[in-house]
Amino acid sequence: MSTDLDRLRDELRRAAPVPDPNRRSANLRLAAKNFDQLQGSRSAERPSQDRAPLRRLLQGAKSMLQVMTSKGGLAATTGMAAIAAVFVLTLDGGNLTPRTGFEEVSELAPVDTGPVVGAAEDVSSTEMAPAPLAPARPVELGSGLADRLVGQLSDHADGAIIVGSRAQPQAQRRSTVTSAPRARFSLPERNTEAFANADASPLRITASEPVSTFSIDVDTASWSVVRASLMSGALPPNDAIRIEEMVNYFPYAYPAPDGPHPFETTVSLAETPWNSGTQLVHIAIQGTPVPVDSRPPLNLVFLVDTSGSMQAAGKLSLLKQSFRLMLSELRPEDQVAIVAYAGSAGRVLEPTPARERGEILDALNRLEAGGSTAGHAGLEEAYATAEAMAEPSELTRVILATDGDFNVGPATPEALTSYISDKRDRGVYLSVLGFGRGNLDDATMQALAQNGNGQAAYIDTLSEARKVLVDQLGGALFPIANDVKIQVEFNPSHVAEYRLIGYETRALDREDFNNDRVDAGDIGAGHTVTALYEITPVGSPAVLNDPLRYQQAGAPSEPRGEIGHLKLRYKTPGASESMRIETVITGTASSPSGEIAFASAIAGFGQLLRASPYLGDWSYSDAIQLASSARGDDTFGYRAEALTLMRLAESLSQ
Repeated sequence: MSTDLDRLRDELRRAAPVPDPNRRSANLRLAAKNFDQLQGSRSAERPSQDRAPLRRLLQGAKSMLQVMTSKGGLAATTGMAAIAAVFVLTLDGGNLTPRTGFEEVSELAPVDTGPVVGAAEDVSSTEMAPAPLAPARPVELGSGLADRLVGQLSDHADGAIIVGSRAQPQAQRRSTVTSAPRARFSLPERNTEAFANADASPLRITASEPVSTFSIDVDTASWSVVRASLMSGALPPNDAIRIEEMVNYFPYAYPAPDGPHPFETTVSLAETPWNSGTQLVHIAIQGTPVPVDSRPPLNLVFLVDTSGSMQAAGKLSLLKQSFRLMLSELRPEDQVAIVAYAGSAGRVLEPTPARERGEILDALNRLEAGGSTAGHAGLEEAYATAEAMAEPSELTRVILATDGDFNVGPATPEALTSYISDKRDRGVYLSVLGFGRGNLDDATMQALAQNGNGQAAYIDTLSEARKVLVDQLGGALFPIANDVKIQVEFNPSHVAEYRLIGYETRALDREDFNNDRVDAGDIGAGHTVTALYEITPVGSPAVLNDPLRYQQAGAPSEPRGEIGHLKLRYKTPGASESMRIETVITGTASSPSGEIAFASAIAGFGQLLRASPYLGDWSYSDAIQLASSARGDDTFGYRAEALTLMRLAESLSQ
């Protein structure tokens, strides 16, 4: 028996690789360096941890492995040809709880000519694409394995490393996955969501500030975040509520364009539902739809976040399904390329005609989540790809799809804004699609989309993906007017006070209106845009401010029929100089009905969620009743869904 055990031990030792001390030292240094770089963006958020308990546990693992490879240990494991183990340590409230089990992990990984024993090397210039999962292989235990395993785990207790993976053949250069169990240490992530918003627009005194200026907004992300929160049983964060995006989420039956401009502007007056002493000025914009046959050739680069956080439900899997829906709407001559980023950036799919649907879907399906987030490197690769695809008279756009955990690298926010704006001026636009919750960086997503002449949308369901990428694809991808600004001058002889409902993050200075170098929002093909002012007529009991003692007597009264004056500026796509449209605001307010009533109900709903002080005793029940009366032709069921969400909010608020 002893002879047999000695023979088995000798065979195992001969089968084990001979350790290379120099290689080991170099790999460990590289692993430590890469781990620090990959985790740097979150280091400030993680509490320092005492690693002494972890090191004691790892030393215990080392001792166990040494016993298992000794002569006595082999006697107890006669017949075992290989041993594989995975230790998953979860830090829970400062306590380390070991679990064991096998796990297959697929991620974008660089090609290496030698065995991978540490964190992935920096290969930002390497082309990469994920592949289907390879079967897990057992870890071979050889001389010194326990030292190597414990040493690496101890040095990287906050991260994840690959143990015992093998080098991939050169033929698999575009499809690299790990092929062994992974030792993973998961730290609980706190909620890092950040939303772009500001305090609600204050009430303005017309005699002092008669002019209001803002950029239009066609983003819809806020409504989707509100919906996701309510459907999960919680009221949305206050900063996530941007009322203009809630109102503009819905299509409206506004008058179609009938003139030289790419959109039609309509202004109406209505009584305010929540305050009998005030009125609503309803500004409606309807963009011209562009028939599919008239669309310019389209170049799309899908910039896909494949970082580890995208593994969660409702993220990468939903992203793949969403892009799959979108492909059916592209024309055969349109082109698609895919760039992925996670730790390092790589091109997954070369520019491919949309008619090659199978090849594009194969590339999408190969994407797997894993690694940290190198967003800036991904942007650079995506823009380089897009610029190579661009041709005169074609439309080129990068679509960034991410959960918002976006590490923009060493660049400052100002430098990033400048970078995106420069690419926009060269004809490459940027749109942003958000997926999942928990680390949604809405503020960054908004900044990227606004400076890239694109739309920011949040996709939480496949139905939302269809709305954004199928039903409203023309508006999302094909601009008909750029840098659209609105300026309203109210007549102080008729309007004592006013406030703009929403658009807090889109406010502009008065002088920005005539400055064509100031960026503003864009209107896509078929888009509708709605803006609402609440105004207080002169003499109304709803006036909140006393007249000034030394105010000039007799405010301007001519022309007496004008409540205000509306001005718009816009640029045709590619133009550097803007055009101007002017409309006089006149009329008599009546009870809100139809599209004005529904838009008012959604605006009131948003103000209820933000606990606005201007609503008095107006309630969710009032908003529900008003919206129900104005559902109209709800072809896609969006308005019915709004009523459901209002009822949920009413219950949760109690």
